[in-house]
Order: sequence, then structure tokens, then C-alpha cells
Amino acid sequence: MYRSSRFRHVTVGLAGAAALVLSGCGSQDEGGASDAVSLGFVNGANTHFHTCLLKSVQQTAKKEGAKVYTANSKQDAGTELSNIEDMISRNVDALIVQTVNVDALDGDIAKAKSAGIPIYLTSVIASDMSDVLGAAVVDLKKVGALDAGWIEKDAAGKNVEVGVVAGAPGAASDLLVGGFTDALPSNAKVVANQPGMFNPVKAQDVAENMIQAHPGLDYAFVANEEMGLAVRKAFDAAGAKDVKIVSVNGTEDGVAAVEDGRFSATVANSALTIGQTAVKNVLGLLDKDKSADKIADIPLTLVTRENVSAAPQYCPE
Repeated sequence: MYRSSRFRHVTVGLAGAAALVLSGCGSQDEGGASDAVSLGFVNGANTHFHTCLLKSVQQTAKKEGAKVYTANSKQDAGTELSNIEDMISRNVDALIVQTVNVDALDGDIAKAKSAGIPIYLTSVIASDMSDVLGAAVVDLKKVGALDAGWIEKDAAGKNVEVGVVAGAPGAASDLLVGGFTDALPSNAKVVANQPGMFNPVKAQDVAENMIQAHPGLDYAFVANEEMGLAVRKAFDAAGAKDVKIVSVNGTEDGVAAVEDGRFSATVANSALTIGQTAVKNVLGLLDKDKSADKIADIPLTLVTRENVSAAPQYCPE
């Protein structure tokens, strides 16, 4: 049985109560009786990935008989810390965090530790995991490297130009882009690297400027598929249909884009699997279940036109 830490007390002043009202941290799913384990899930943004991750956490928690409270940091590290403080004031048994910025994690972890609430990370790990309950890890550098490996094979030694449409600075985007650029062969030159902020409208603007400045572009790495589809539209409108796009996530739309040729490759890292792994491992680790992994690696699949059927389910139904 999962044991709820009902003897832990956190003092919440008027400022904390006000923060609860302002944060939008009020979403709760009842997963069982009043003594059920309660989890706080602090999400990082509103992209398709984050929406699917949220749904997976909620569905898995309900299935496992746990309550879950949710909040969204909207790509802001200050909001993330505020959301964590709000969850602490709810006296949750554990916190699951899809962080906005790895550099901000030290403060988040310290806050949770001081309140006696274990914190569990999704997608990334902290530089020091000693004060962290665990993590469901996507090796984001490897994700970028898999896309770079596809370009290396496809370029076959020719000198080629590569553009990068990154996400928002920090956390996932920096790791993805770093893994990609570090793994590119010497014959592939990065001629442009600009943030699309995980926003398709912004990414389309970036792509329009990129193709104007670099009409000889051969490949583009785009830090998620939502942006990638917008980048494809921009390139096609500019007469650059031959630019090959590689991307990240393995969403339904992304896999379809690989199948019909709009993308050349994408790396699938299922949000469904991440959410399921996080909730099940948190509950197992709280219950001292030795079969629960502190660090769980999420499987990655390089999806090309030849193996689209191998892409895992991305989002819960």
C-alpha cells in the first residue's frame, strides 16, 4: 500500500495563501479515498508534448488510486518556483516536475527538501541527484545526436549547410541542440541557430528569415514537431522544398509528416510513457518498492519513412 505522509506539517502564511489563488494551481483529479497519496505535477509549458504528458500523469494517477494537483509554469522559471511553493502549501506527498530550466532546479529542489516533500523529475536530471527522489529521463543529447546521425548518413560526406530552430533557452532545448550540433560531422556546417520558443508562429518567422539569409540551406533541425510543421510551410512558401527537416517528439502529426515526406526523420520519445513511468515510479519509491528505478531511461526511436510503424504511441487517448 502507498502510505500518505499525513504527519508532515507545513506552515503557510497569508502570502502563501494568496499565491495559491494567483497561480492557477487548482486542478485536481480524485483518484481514490481521502487517505490516498497526493501528487503535485508542475508542468513546464502548453505544447503538445506538455499536454500529452499532463494527460498521462492524470490518467496514470487515477488508475493507481492517487490524487494529483496540477500547475503550469508557462516556460517561466519564477512561475515554476511559485508553483512548487503552492504545491508545498497543499502538503502533497511528492512533486513531479517537468522543469522549465535545469539551472533553476537547485532552488526548486531546495524548497521541496526544506518542506520534507520529495521531488521527482521528468525528461531531465539535476546535476546533483542526492536530494531528488528520482527521474524519468529522456536523453535529450542522444535525441539530438540521433537526428545528426541521420543527416551524416544522408549527406554522405558532401559539404552541407544546416539551420537550427531551437526551442526556448534553457532545459530541453539547450540539451537537444547541444546534442545535435556536437554530433554533426565536420562536413555539416551550422549556418544559423535561432530560438523558435516552442511557438509555431515564432518558428515560422525564424524559418522565413533563415531561408532568406541562407538560400543554400540543405537541412534544418527543429526542436519540436509543432514548430517543424510551421518551418516546413515557411520553406515551401519560399521555394525551398528540398530542405530536409529533422525533428523531435514522435507525435501523431510528426510521424504522419515523416510518412508523407514533409519531415525526413524525427526522434520519438513518448509523452505517454514518460507520464506513466513518472507516476508509477514515484508511488513505488514512496513505498520503498525495490523494483522501482530511481533513474528510468525513456526509450528513443529514430523514425524514418522506412520504419514509421515502429513509432510508439505518443499521447494518451
